[in-house]
Amino acid sequence: MNISILTLVAVFILIAVRKIGHFNIKIWQSMTCGALAVLATGEISGLDALKAIDLNVMLFLFGMFVVGQALVASGYLYALAYHLFNRMTSVPQLVCGILFGAALSSALLMNDTLAIIGTPLVLRLAREHNIHSRLLLLTLAYAITIGSVMSPIGNPQNFLIASQGPLPAPFLTFFKALAIPTLVNLIATYLILRLFYRQQFIAAMPLTHNPVKLLDNKLAKLAQTSLFLLIGLITLNIILSAVHSTVQLKLSHIAIIAALPPILFSPARLNLLKSLDWSTLLFFAAMFVLMSSVWQTGIMQRQVNELHIDLTTIPAIMLLSASLSQLISNVPLVALYLPMLTNPSPESLMALAAGSTIAGNLLILGAASNVIIIQHAEKHEATLGFFEFARIGIPLGFVNLLIYWVWFRCWYD
Repeated sequence: MNISILTLVAVFILIAVRKIGHFNIKIWQSMTCGALAVLATGEISGLDALKAIDLNVMLFLFGMFVVGQALVASGYLYALAYHLFNRMTSVPQLVCGILFGAALSSALLMNDTLAIIGTPLVLRLAREHNIHSRLLLLTLAYAITIGSVMSPIGNPQNFLIASQGPLPAPFLTFFKALAIPTLVNLIATYLILRLFYRQQFIAAMPLTHNPVKLLDNKLAKLAQTSLFLLIGLITLNIILSAVHSTVQLKLSHIAIIAALPPILFSPARLNLLKSLDWSTLLFFAAMFVLMSSVWQTGIMQRQVNELHIDLTTIPAIMLLSASLSQLISNVPLVALYLPMLTNPSPESLMALAAGSTIAGNLLILGAASNVIIIQHAEKHEATLGFFEFARIGIPLGFVNLLIYWVWFRCWYD
């Protein structure tokens, strides 16, 4: 076994166990140790490690962390949530509201964005209504993964497919090909969550929502400005894409622009920056390094070649992208898979989008948004275990893949 592969296995075990003796090990600590190990053993050079870190992803996350922290610290996020959820008087209604609301929002605002701003919100709802935090965290995680499938800006890998694949009208292509099965998958997710958490769903007490006051009026106005900037710039990007404009705003640029109001004009900017989730940023940098080291070994590529299968068929694309995304994450997987699809059809590109994205519902490491949710949850003294996620995620993920596969057969045949 190669050192990089052994290190990856060790990181997976540490993330699954999360505890050695009396020591609790956080996800970012496990991944950082893995990256340091492959650097120390020479499995990847320092220069290659720096090149492996995707600067656009890091800038995007930093910008969104600033916006998310401003929304939470000012109290604006909770006040907004009160207006959205105060008419929902039962657990099933609340779960449906989070599931479909987060799914539709992720298609517009990107799944990582919803993971950042949604985690403290669902944890507050869980505490306020005495609902188990795991139920709402899982609802959020599955919702933003599934919802992001049907949009070219729903997640980074879809954006990569839309920008590099031969899709003349990406928004229409994604929506026509993936909107209906995505809706079916959201319904299936609700039913599966209800099956696994039936005791929570049959709670007799009606939900009573308490009004929320803003904590910092000035920061709330700046956070609101950031939110409007974010939505406005994303909408502008959609319009530019729809008219086939050669001008496109990078998601990292949109996030940084949206983060400017609280950074430039808030007196609490230093406290805001200090309270950012720097450990999650470190996790992503370390993940890029470790995954690049694993890919450089060539072991995974040889294993795929030894399967002797046609990588361009719909079942192969969906199964391989969903499974390999667990090991190298879905963004680098899509970047590596696209060159193997010579003259790809819209059908194969949509299958790649669906498979690589739904990978996030199987295991925690299948999607960056899952890690963001857990990292943010731990900041608020809550958590979501590897096995708890997999217990529901594995059957749910296979149901999701089956629904997309059946839809592709019916839609394209």
